[in-house]
Amino acid sequence: MNVTRIGDHEFNWGSRTYVMGIVNVTPDSFSGDGVTDLEMAVVQARQMELEGADLIDIGGESTRPETWAGPGLSVAEELARVIPVVTRVAAAVGVPVSIDTYKATVAERAIAVGAALVNDVWALRRDPRMAATVASARVPVVLMHNKPGGGYQDLIGEIVASLGESVELARAAGITDDRFIVDPGIGFGKTREENLEIIRRLGELRQLGFPLLIGPSRKSFIGKTLDLPAGERLEGTAAAVALSIVGGADIVRVHDVKAMVRVARMVDAIRQA
Repeated sequence: MNVTRIGDHEFNWGSRTYVMGIVNVTPDSFSGDGVTDLEMAVVQARQMELEGADLIDIGGESTRPETWAGPGLSVAEELARVIPVVTRVAAAVGVPVSIDTYKATVAERAIAVGAALVNDVWALRRDPRMAATVASARVPVVLMHNKPGGGYQDLIGEIVASLGESVELARAAGITDDRFIVDPGIGFGKTREENLEIIRRLGELRQLGFPLLIGPSRKSFIGKTLDLPAGERLEGTAAAVALSIVGGADIVRVHDVKAMVRVARMVDAIRQA
């Protein structure tokens, strides 16, 4: 698909790299940037827009390994965290707002107050209502590959196959092909070496035929490679973002918007020269 409409904006894939800024409305974000104050979240989102973000992704549930293994955040708590923020941010910025959730109820409520994209880290497979919810709302969806147990025989082949199954699930619910964005799920059930391999071989995911989103920002594979804590992974993130763009990423999902917008624009200029 060459064009995807997200809210009032057209995303022309291949024209340039788009940058998605992350607003974590959680006290336990792995990256240390979580905000629990509504006003601070709005300020953060507006600053990201000023720095060049094309999308703002709002999430209320941490995906750090120690919390991911548990029962997860309740729907009520997630709604309490994200709905006020989505409401305010959607009114405060001029770029589309994305809701980072795998719960249909949260997605439905977020769309009702202004979210224009659903970013589902379970690729519609965790909540049986999610595919129908997205189809009914007629919004695009990010399908992210997720295999918590890990253990791959054919890393890229298995990611492609799994995402393909999610696409078929989505199509069966009535979601049209122009609304799919796929994400290989860096850091989700993958080892350091596997994450590096995904970035190196990212171009092979183009066979799916959909726009590619990748989220390497501040993740543990960078920390393990450089022996650095989350707050000191800017340069490692920049390297991962640059090579992801070369490999065909259409959207990069990042915490450090100002720096990564500059990285993306420089890589785009080199590629287009």
